[in-house]
Amino acid sequence: MEPKRLFDFIHYQQEIYPLQEAFGSRLDGQWKYYSTAETIELANKASRGLVKLGVQPGDKIAVAVYQNRPEWVILDIAIQQIGAINVPVYPTISPGEYEYIFNDSEAQYCFVGKDDLYDKVREAQKNVPSLKEVYTFDRHMGRPFWEDIFSDEGQDEVEKRKSAVQPEEMATLIYTSGTTGAPKGVMLSHNNIVSNVLAVKQIFPIQAGDTALSFLPLCHIFERTALYVYTFKGLRIAFTGTDNLGGDEGDLKAVQPHFFTTVPRLLEKVYEKIYNKGLDLSGLARNLFFWALNLTEDYEYDKRYSGLDAVKVKLADKLIFSKWREALGGRVRGIVTGAAPCPVKMARVFSAAGIPIREGYGLTETSPGLAVGRFDPGGAMLGTIGPSIDKVELMIDGSSGLYREGEGEILAKGPNIMMGYYNKPEATAEVMKEIDGEQWFCTGDVGRLIDGPGGMQFLQITDRKKELLKTSGGKYVAPAPIENKLKEDFLIEQAMVVGESRKFVSALILPAEGALRDWCEHKGYGWTSLEDAIEKPEVIQKYQRIIDEYNPLFNKVEQIKKFKLLSGTWDPVKTDGTEAELTPTMKLKRRVIRDKYSEAIEAIYTES
Repeated sequence: MEPKRLFDFIHYQQEIYPLQEAFGSRLDGQWKYYSTAETIELANKASRGLVKLGVQPGDKIAVAVYQNRPEWVILDIAIQQIGAINVPVYPTISPGEYEYIFNDSEAQYCFVGKDDLYDKVREAQKNVPSLKEVYTFDRHMGRPFWEDIFSDEGQDEVEKRKSAVQPEEMATLIYTSGTTGAPKGVMLSHNNIVSNVLAVKQIFPIQAGDTALSFLPLCHIFERTALYVYTFKGLRIAFTGTDNLGGDEGDLKAVQPHFFTTVPRLLEKVYEKIYNKGLDLSGLARNLFFWALNLTEDYEYDKRYSGLDAVKVKLADKLIFSKWREALGGRVRGIVTGAAPCPVKMARVFSAAGIPIREGYGLTETSPGLAVGRFDPGGAMLGTIGPSIDKVELMIDGSSGLYREGEGEILAKGPNIMMGYYNKPEATAEVMKEIDGEQWFCTGDVGRLIDGPGGMQFLQITDRKKELLKTSGGKYVAPAPIENKLKEDFLIEQAMVVGESRKFVSALILPAEGALRDWCEHKGYGWTSLEDAIEKPEVIQKYQRIIDEYNPLFNKVEQIKKFKLLSGTWDPVKTDGTEAELTPTMKLKRRVIRDKYSEAIEAIYTES
């Protein structure tokens, strides 16, 4: 059988690759796994329970957890196979945002994980007439427990509903985090996501029996589609959180995954730790570390070494890079990064160390994959995403005239394009464009197609259409490539380029506190606090040297003339009642940052 609906994947696994350990997580320090058969059995119990609660096809069921867990998977299957719709929501949003999403979707029930989620959703429930009950995945005195709904009766009705579910019907409603305005509910059908799974299943370097580690939130379509790929391919899936990955007792070493997906910032943090450990070495060990690191600087995918270079690379691999791989469990065959642009330096240095990094690109509205770098020879180019995936067509639309030669907005067409925005036909129409009688989805991203190996065209992202800024001289500047380049330096945690209607481009820079502390102590400048450090002339000069290093990579109008170092953090959630600077997917909320640091920005231009 070839799966046509999302819940078909688990049944396919049971038929072709039944696993004793299919989905697992740590429970009281011990790993507990559900088999394929147990997962199906529990999903049926939950489906029968939902039917008894009166859930009808098309009803919305919300789910929120801080950390991925097998119960999320079981409930996902249970919801889908009775024709209901899973509405996954971020755990970090406010009660007010829950209230908006639940009212917009008319959610009937909500299932939540640990910590404050039950209280937050209950707070929102006061103003959500449709929300009947909130259940928890963990037993807690006085709170409805999800297993309370389980039922052993009514499987005939479940089977009847399961048979009636069509691939073209909505399977999930995912609310985009959005950098501006209220979130929009993206309607994705079974076919939308299934088509994406089928298109990428041969791209990932995995096979039945392998282990995948899952820690990116399943409420995001990137990790969720990866989950369906793993299920389809017969992988054991270990769920964990980003706080539990590293160290000798971390889950990377415990699970020893063959594959996982990640976001670039996590790779940057791993690299920062590796680099700082290198700084702590002395003598021959220190020299060997940086000698090996320098060998990665001219690495390209598929590069072959010969003669003395081959000997050097083999020695560096044995002495240095093998330890990097061991820190990731020792078995990683590949990592796909997404949700934000991956700095070329990260892809280069990890891949050179035998940890292959490939980048994927897409949106919630595209289920999500549009293009991804391949792991096969000739399938990836540093500085690009990769070729489009099977059955997806890409077009570069430069018709607005705001772009450089060969650039334009990225348009897409294929079976993965969303059904539309829920309750927002006007918003749906705004992102669709008819060209020669065909409908194309407008991504809002700017890019170009580059000729690559084997005659394939590789997608390169250059900016966000809405984020292009225009200087007072009428020149357009794409901030994202500049910001991504700056963040390649381990001393920079975040950066935002500013310059709209100004004479020149400047930058707000958030130093990486740990890395800056290590640098200051190494240089003998001492350390009291980040606030104190960013006022030191030596620190400001260091960041000026970083700017001077990267500026020549951009044309004159794009070069940063002034910058301001800032203390504090930019976060996807705030506990002090202020608006977060980042979306849950770690994108900059530029308006929020501009408003918060308006005085600092004005000072940059006043001083000039």
